[in-house]
Amino acid sequence: MKNSVSDQSFYIESEEEDEEKELGRNGQGEEDNNESDSDNSLADDNRQQSKTGLYNTSWPQSYRQSIDLYSSVPSPNLTFLGTPTLSRLGSSFLSSSLTRRYTPESLPSVVKPLLQKPEEEQLPPQRRSSHSLLARITSSRSSVIRKNEKASQVSHELPMSRQSSFGQAVLNGVNVLCGVGILSTPYAAKEGGWLGLIILFVFAVLSFYTGMLLRSCLDSEPGLETYPDIGQAAFGTTGRFVISIILYVELYACCVEYIILESDNLSSLFPNAHISMGGFEMDSHHLFALMTTLAVLPTVWLRDLSVLSYISAGGVVASVLVVLSLFWVGLVDNVGIHSKGTVLNLGTLPVAIGLYGYCYSGHAVFPNIYTSMAQPSRFPKVLLACFSICTLMYAGVAYMGYTMFGESTETQFTLNLPQDLVVSKVAVWTTVVNPFTKYALTMSPVAMSLEELIPSNHMKSHMYAICIRTALVFSTLLVGLAIPFFGLVMSLIGSLLTMLVTLILPCACFLSIVRGKATRFQGVVCIIIIAVGIVSSAFGTHSALSKIIENLSS
Repeated sequence: MKNSVSDQSFYIESEEEDEEKELGRNGQGEEDNNESDSDNSLADDNRQQSKTGLYNTSWPQSYRQSIDLYSSVPSPNLTFLGTPTLSRLGSSFLSSSLTRRYTPESLPSVVKPLLQKPEEEQLPPQRRSSHSLLARITSSRSSVIRKNEKASQVSHELPMSRQSSFGQAVLNGVNVLCGVGILSTPYAAKEGGWLGLIILFVFAVLSFYTGMLLRSCLDSEPGLETYPDIGQAAFGTTGRFVISIILYVELYACCVEYIILESDNLSSLFPNAHISMGGFEMDSHHLFALMTTLAVLPTVWLRDLSVLSYISAGGVVASVLVVLSLFWVGLVDNVGIHSKGTVLNLGTLPVAIGLYGYCYSGHAVFPNIYTSMAQPSRFPKVLLACFSICTLMYAGVAYMGYTMFGESTETQFTLNLPQDLVVSKVAVWTTVVNPFTKYALTMSPVAMSLEELIPSNHMKSHMYAICIRTALVFSTLLVGLAIPFFGLVMSLIGSLLTMLVTLILPCACFLSIVRGKATRFQGVVCIIIIAVGIVSSAFGTHSALSKIIENLSS
């Protein structure tokens, strides 16, 4: 198959051809023995592939690819990305390669190039990071190589190779865990009181344990590499669909939060901004929400998101910078530091539960991080490092923010920072810029899953993909304008979705997959975690929805 868009042609070269060339150079007597060994190897591979293929024949097939790009912090020594030249940037807008038939993970079989390259230009094959991406390939290895480029310039559309170091895996985890949720931890402390911080540490411990359960699920049988794969292994195709939909809704809701976040912070910087045309009025919140949507829309159309992936890696740096800015304002500039706070607020504690739960919504990515590690045995240490770093940052920001601003703490502590200080402007602008790089990467998995549903007779028309992505972006604008409550929406996401993804589903999938092999301790702990997740989800969701309805009606 050949993709003519942007003169970027991809082909898959079967290792069977390499084996045939090697056999041709050997003697005739040795050929029979090699063929016998090859047949045995292929038979074993076929048996494994047939089992592995069970987990990639159902929707969504693009999950691994899109989540790898969403969660990865690229490293300069990795070779799965090409050099982002001007020509690549110029030809990187959405093309028909985004549709289902052109994505690498959905190629139905081994396809050879229309024009073979000279033998001296043939590139060595590279091992893919996911068995399930090309389930119907019966050879033991396959490669996707960009035509007329070196092997080190493999397209960004390939999943991460299994060479992630310990440090890079930790960065990946922290980059996913420590997001916009850190802005609302002081508000969560206000809603729950000081004793409510215990919930933060309890969720950290439970989330770490369920992360380890996901690893056990992945190791239970070959071919499991993503969260939807685990759902299918546990509950069949229905489980895969349900878990995938929950994960995609959570990503979509995060994009809604980005719109609200931009609107709130830009409005605080430019409160007098407005548009008045005839009888049409638009205040600063609506204006900046619309401007943000128009600004991120072209990035969602991008086909090559590798540049955004590099920039979004600064999310860790951005989080640290915002935290340091808060501590600088409080300790150096002596702003606030006067509130004793409340010990416990039972009335608004369920809102705090949802906010604290949102802080640990990284389980959708943990399977991808685990399967991309060069040393998977170090995954427990990676999880421990990620949760330790993020929990300390969450708790420190919650304590400092609530101590500084007390009962006047806003849903984002950046809105409380004095605007006349330079460090405050640094914190606010860092908060404003960061979502612009993350929006497209967060929305891309949702868009790609919907593009898989494009009928095959329209597979060559990229207009369908553009329409899908445009509709998704503007729908987040409409939702953000309809429910412009950053903290309450975050609490609703944390209660309704994160509790499912982080606490309930990992335990349910683990018990279903291992069945009688689980120890009594594991069974009891899983049941307790499921109960905690259900109770927290019920109270948090009810409280968040009640307050949203109350604010809308007021």
